[in-house]
Amino acid sequence: MLNPLLVPELRDYLRTNDVEGIREFCRFCHQASIAEFISPLSPEEIWKILSLADQEIRPEIFVHLDPEVQMVVTAVIPRQELASLITDLPPDDRVDLIKRMPEDRREMLMRLLAQAEREDIRRLSSYQEGTAGAVMTSDYAALPPDLTVAEAIQKLRLEAPDKETIYYAYVVDANRRLLGFVSLKDLILALSHETVSDVMHRDAIYCRVNDDQEDAARIIQKYDLLALPVVNEQGQLVGIITHDDAMDIITQEQTEDIEKLMAIGGAHLAGAYLRTSVWSHFKNRAVWIVGLAALGLVSGIIIHQYEATLTQMLILALYMPMVADTGGNTGSQSATVVVRALALREVNLRDTLRVLWKEFRIAILLALVLGVLSWAKVMFLSQGAEIPGDHSLEGIAVCIAIALSLQVVSSALVGTGLPLLATLFKLDPAVVASPVLTTVVDITGLLIYFNTANWVLGL
Repeated sequence: MLNPLLVPELRDYLRTNDVEGIREFCRFCHQASIAEFISPLSPEEIWKILSLADQEIRPEIFVHLDPEVQMVVTAVIPRQELASLITDLPPDDRVDLIKRMPEDRREMLMRLLAQAEREDIRRLSSYQEGTAGAVMTSDYAALPPDLTVAEAIQKLRLEAPDKETIYYAYVVDANRRLLGFVSLKDLILALSHETVSDVMHRDAIYCRVNDDQEDAARIIQKYDLLALPVVNEQGQLVGIITHDDAMDIITQEQTEDIEKLMAIGGAHLAGAYLRTSVWSHFKNRAVWIVGLAALGLVSGIIIHQYEATLTQMLILALYMPMVADTGGNTGSQSATVVVRALALREVNLRDTLRVLWKEFRIAILLALVLGVLSWAKVMFLSQGAEIPGDHSLEGIAVCIAIALSLQVVSSALVGTGLPLLATLFKLDPAVVASPVLTTVVDITGLLIYFNTANWVLGL
């Protein structure tokens, strides 16, 4: 949480040019906290603080700034110093920053970077967005298999300051094909004269550059990895995905799923609510809302078709919202668990019949409980109500209970079937499930309700 007391204090440091005070602040605060504290300052003030921070922590502070803040800060940094800062950034963060820049500025900066950095940026930028290659870093530790343990430790000691992580070192042959990995613990516990090939794990878990980034993150989560190696089609090691990047990916994917489930369009960026304009929020939400509102007119048409039934038995109108709401809630529950199971790869299209059968049995149990409760509710709330003709309150209560029970079962099956159907047609089940579900369940619910009334009560 941002401490508002620090912002005036930082501005005092800047106004009085208290260089030592700023440096002490940067040394004794965590880089993420520093980024949070300085974010409200002007771009010029932020750069002033960054320029006074120690060289080794400056890139860490910068990468913790929000992307929008990073862009406005880079606009005030002199070109040579900006090139130096970009050079010091982790490769994956460096690529993300370069991609967000206008093309003319990007080309200007690329010319100022060393050849190695330029080639690394071009290579990492070439991978399609959303793939493991697009989120990996090329900053990893690699060892040949013929090194002794003592030589390997010495090599890692020299490379450690420039590597994202050295807790895993990946063993590669002369063509950089992945052979296995060793942990720092393995090397420390091994005898110094043993070779890396003697102590390495040969069953390395890895992903490929074109694999979905969410799949890669799930592998890290499943196997409790600190990092996941990424290989190309030839089996050559080209990068790693670290656990902190995996957490960001999972957070991003969950944000996307939740917003799609609620029929919200746009980029689905995590933590971007306050930074997104009112107009953008409007555009992201309006299309589905307007479309589904238009489709909702079908419900009005159905009610109009059964106007005579409602006129003849006005009590039925009192319990229409209960039936509609219960069906919507039941369908939403089924859709939510199925969408989540699909996202986690717990089920797939081969499991369609098993999932439908399972949700059907759950719906039957819910229908029995809710049917009895709805019958009791009608009998209690409508005591003394005027009942037309030769009908009885008991008969009407039975009719409503049957309609609600059928609605629960049909809604559960619709909520289960829509995500699976979307998956079959290569659509995002989260997009289809919730927005369409509500409208479909309303329509089917009205049809079930009125047809049940006609059948049971003979209207």
